[in-house]
Amino acid sequence: MALMEVVRTSGDYGFTATDAKGHSLKIDIPEDQGGNGDGLRPMQLLLAGLGGCSGVDIVSILKKQKQELKNLAIKIDGEREHGKEPSVWARLEIIFEIEGDVEDAKAFRAVDLSMNKYCSVGETLRRAGALFHWKVKVNGREVNG
Repeated sequence: MALMEVVRTSGDYGFTATDAKGHSLKIDIPEDQGGNGDGLRPMQLLLAGLGGCSGVDIVSILKKQKQELKNLAIKIDGEREHGKEPSVWARLEIIFEIEGDVEDAKAFRAVDLSMNKYCSVGETLRRAGALFHWKVKVNGREVNG
């Protein structure tokens, strides 16, 4: 089991989430919604989880393929359902920016495997109805499978 403790630590809506090993992060809502804006919003945490999950997959796959990855940046933008409470992520736009001595086809394949097979966070969001649109850039050039 993954133990997380979430405790209110700042103002009305500021929380700190801490795992069993003491790693922590701040959660809050924007000032215009009554918060202090001092942390990640809860729905942003889902996108951060997606980026982290996929990033770990991609690094692992590229290492197994003996590719020399220098940097990986994952940019995620999303649109939530309109007019619904609760409102889940409806559409996600993801750009994977890979730098290093990495073959285009292997970079694309690593992202494809992560997004469609390995990333549990991605699958969780997909099962909730989110549509994914993603692209891969290697050393600044967009590549396709």
